[in-house]
Amino acid sequence: MITVKQMLAAANEAVPRVTPAEAMALAADPRTLLLDVRDAAEVQVSGKARGALNVSRGLLEFRADPESPAHDAAFDRERTILVYCASGGRSALAGRTLKEMGYGDVRNLGAFRDWVEAGGDVERG
Repeated sequence: MITVKQMLAAANEAVPRVTPAEAMALAADPRTLLLDVRDAAEVQVSGKARGALNVSRGLLEFRADPESPAHDAAFDRERTILVYCASGGRSALAGRTLKEMGYGDVRNLGAFRDWVEAGGDVERG
């Protein structure tokens, strides 16, 4: 049996956490996929980082797997993937899942509010 705490610890070990400043530099590179794994209702309320792709955590595997009928072409194993959520937990778990799926360069920004508080651009609608 494994607990959420243990899962998060393993995910945080597997996926490096970046500062908001590092995240903004990475996001400026067109080879980076900025990925918001919050639910659509959360994004509707707060907006998302400008240019981010929103894929709720529950659909991630289906969108990231090239063999899935629901695959999103934005997922490319050659890209850096920078993932965030509301507090950092879902993004850590999502990052670990992506690494397990063969995505090599995955990083965790953590919380959307960290992006906002650091002056990151936000888009709404």
